[in-house]
Amino acid sequence: ELPENWADMQEPLLEGMCFTLKYLGMTLVEKPKGEDMAAAAIRRIVAMARVGARKFQKVILTVSPRGISLQDAETKEMVENISIYRISYCTTDKLQNKVFAYVAQSQESGALECHAFLSPKKKIAQAVTLTVAQAFQMALDLWEAAHTGR
Repeated sequence: ELPENWADMQEPLLEGMCFTLKYLGMTLVEKPKGEDMAAAAIRRIVAMARVGARKFQKVILTVSPRGISLQDAETKEMVENISIYRISYCTTDKLQNKVFAYVAQSQESGALECHAFLSPKKKIAQAVTLTVAQAFQMALDLWEAAHTGR
C-alpha cells in the first residue's frame, strides 16, 4: 500500500521503492521513446506472453535515482540492474493499463529493448511509472548539484 503523499516523499526513493510485478517479456524497438512505439512493443510482448502458456516470473522491481533493479521474488536472485542513464522511456499502456514498460539500451548489444511488466492493479502500474519519472528528476538534481558544486 502506498501512503497518500507518496508522490512527495523523497526519502524512500533515494533508498529505492519496491514493486512486486510479473515480468511479461522483452522486445527490441527502433526508437528510444514515443507513445506509439511503446504501445506497439507492449502489444507484441502481450501477444507473445499469451502464446507461451508459461508462468510469469514474479520480480521485485526497485526504482531509485540509480536506476531500476530486478530481483526474482522467490529466489531473491538479482536478475538485472539498469542504470538510470540507459533508460530512455517508461509508460503505463493506455489499453493494457495494468502493464508498466520501460525502454533501455542493452549494456551488451547496445540495442533498444522494451521490457513489460504486469501489475496487480492499474494504480500500481501508474505508481511505478510516476516513481521512475521522480527517479529521473532526482538523478538530474543530484547530477546538477554535483556539477555546480565544482
